[in-house]
Amino acid sequence: MTASFLALGDSYTIGEGVADADRWPTQLVSRLRGAGVPIADPRIVARTGWTADELHDAIHAESLKGEFDLVTLLVGVNDQFRGYGVERYRLSFESMIESALSFAKLPAHLIVLSIPDWSVTPFAAGRDRPAIGREIDAFNRVGRATAAGHGARFLDITPSSRQASNNAALLAADGLHPSAAMYSMWVNSLVPLSLDVLDRHSLEKR
Repeated sequence: MTASFLALGDSYTIGEGVADADRWPTQLVSRLRGAGVPIADPRIVARTGWTADELHDAIHAESLKGEFDLVTLLVGVNDQFRGYGVERYRLSFESMIESALSFAKLPAHLIVLSIPDWSVTPFAAGRDRPAIGREIDAFNRVGRATAAGHGARFLDITPSSRQASNNAALLAADGLHPSAAMYSMWVNSLVPLSLDVLDRHSLEKR
């Protein structure tokens, strides 16, 4: 059977500033197919600027139905950017992860990705970069704990995002969003996790 894949998020998932083929969900599908996994094109529900609450509302507005073999969730940078604070994010992310889990065949079929650190990008020039980085770390602790509490997986991509501080090739032309090269780094870590998720799915079908 062909595996299904739902990718939920914001600009980092829709791939702001890169070609459709360079988005990490699309790269991931390509890599999985190359590994012999029959998987459909990703169903992407994401938009630049969405907060966790806005993503949650959009999912319900689209009337998404069914269960997916692989679900990914990457959201929260806009909550941080708008100054909503960790406690508000904790509540919003709890609701969002519960929605994401409703589309995953098992909790372990959901992979939560950490929020990248935009403080290292040219876009953050003139801002308090250390404070932004600390707040993103705090948001990510919420994400990790919430994912663990629900039995979902958590992938920390934040360290790789910080490599953009001395490597402009990891950023898109806008000087803020990741380039195809950075997305490829994320996919390198996502492939083994996804293979494990999809292998467990095949075993459950037997």
